[in-house]
Amino acid sequence: MTGLLDPGAAAPATPAAPAPVPAVPDKFRDPATGAVRTDALLKSYMELERRLSSGSPAPFWEAGQAPDDDTRRKVLRALGVPDAPDGYAVRCDHGLFEPDGDINGRLHAAGFTADQAQLLYDLAAERMVPLIREVAAQYQAEREIERLHTAFGGPEGWRTVSRQILAWARANLPPAAVDGLAASYDGVMALHRMMTAGEPALGRAAGAREGTADEAELRKLMRDPRYWRDRDPALMAKVAAGFERLYPGEG
Repeated sequence: MTGLLDPGAAAPATPAAPAPVPAVPDKFRDPATGAVRTDALLKSYMELERRLSSGSPAPFWEAGQAPDDDTRRKVLRALGVPDAPDGYAVRCDHGLFEPDGDINGRLHAAGFTADQAQLLYDLAAERMVPLIREVAAQYQAEREIERLHTAFGGPEGWRTVSRQILAWARANLPPAAVDGLAASYDGVMALHRMMTAGEPALGRAAGAREGTADEAELRKLMRDPRYWRDRDPALMAKVAAGFERLYPGEG
């Protein structure tokens, strides 16, 4: 089956384009493969968290004396933590979302460096956005299928008509055209109009069957108001059987 013309399909024929892979600092990548070294990232974060939460003195502090606020601020600044959340110069060149002030505030409170904050945003774009796109595409496809059910008298009517459209389209149009039109409600309706109007084939292979008496009779039946307006079950079944006879194995 192809796109929405598959009665059981809930996703469009063309998959959503993957999000661009964000840049990750070289120190967190395997030099041989380029893969993100999650162990190095985790180790860096845990070390920073240990220093910030334990109160352990740095080498230049007096033994046993926890740093005061000013000293802690200097150490964090030296590590790359900005003085305030608005100091994160997070880049979102992909255009998928923008830096969030609340998130930046939480990152700053946790002692994230500028590089770590940037990496967090980059990983969100790399991992989460494709999932969101997939869910959105599935939701859109379900809405398109619901519209087709309404247009063709319910799920059963749509299943019958979809087989007819797909058989006709595969016999009369180039595969790329079928895939493109079958991916949306408007495209499917355009295919149905072409089929019922008997428009000339595009890219038909030699020896095709257009113009036969059987096909002309089927088109005449499909222009009958009982077919396109009333969705008469007997007439729809007759047309479906005719298409299956004309295009065996293509439904």
